[in-house]
Amino acid sequence: MHADTTVTSKKAAALAAFEGIASEPGVPKPDPILVIEKVVRRFGGLTAVDVDHVEVQRGSITALIGPNGAGKTTFFNQLTGFDTADEGSWTFNGKPLRGVPAHRVARNGMVRTFQLTKALSKLTVMENMRLGAQNQRGENFFRALIPSSWRGQEDEITERAEELLERFKLAAKRDDFAGSLSGGQRKLLEMARALMVGPELVMLDEPMAGVNPALTQSLLGHVKDLREEGMTVLFVEHDMDMVRDISDWVIVMAQGAVIAEGPPDTIMSDNRVIDAYLGAHHDAPMSAEEAEEQLQEAEAELEAEIEEKA
Repeated sequence: MHADTTVTSKKAAALAAFEGIASEPGVPKPDPILVIEKVVRRFGGLTAVDVDHVEVQRGSITALIGPNGAGKTTFFNQLTGFDTADEGSWTFNGKPLRGVPAHRVARNGMVRTFQLTKALSKLTVMENMRLGAQNQRGENFFRALIPSSWRGQEDEITERAEELLERFKLAAKRDDFAGSLSGGQRKLLEMARALMVGPELVMLDEPMAGVNPALTQSLLGHVKDLREEGMTVLFVEHDMDMVRDISDWVIVMAQGAVIAEGPPDTIMSDNRVIDAYLGAHHDAPMSAEEAEEQLQEAEAELEAEIEEKA
């Protein structure tokens, strides 16, 4: 009974934080953990990311959605130090992170997973988990020569890893090579390894991509658990049913920019979002002139095909 009450209160608190907030791009949040300001990333003449202002509310599950090529993963890469932004700045817990390398971003408590999992396939599941722990004394060359200086800490790390593997239903795989795991199990391993850092913000890039439907509900439950444990979640996803099910707030990107924000139900019926996915005026009736133009184009294509065959 107590656990159910805790879960309800955590979700209720997250939803309450968004009450009264306008569903507009860049809207301020009452307690943002991550604040992004005028971030731009260009590749030659292509502007892949052009985000004016976005805030991520602490303690919430926020979905980042958009059609393919919207710039979502590139945006993730900027924020987590895996790529360099051309312009802009962002802060995590008030601390500037632009130019900070990925490993230091993780040490600050902001971790991510990848659309294509990055499990080290020739290491065992347990070895992958241990690698996720921060500030290990045995990583220092001279301390490594004195096992007594790091053995106790390694035992603590192993114990923490065992707990997470049990929670993510991977305990039976602890001594298996990570490369032998299924796609869904690798997703679980990557999420479990991210938690070895003890993060405040977990960023998931398409956590359901390539996952067997049998594991989908398990992954959904684990994502919800992150919020119940006091963490903030920002995730990229194309599965709209999942977005509606677990997210408290949704941010929509299209052509590199944020075009909409709001609660899931509001976003699903937002014309800006529908246009981004299906094209502007997708459900508007054609005028007589437009219909005639399309007919002429079709006839011209048909005539061209006949001439080629002749």
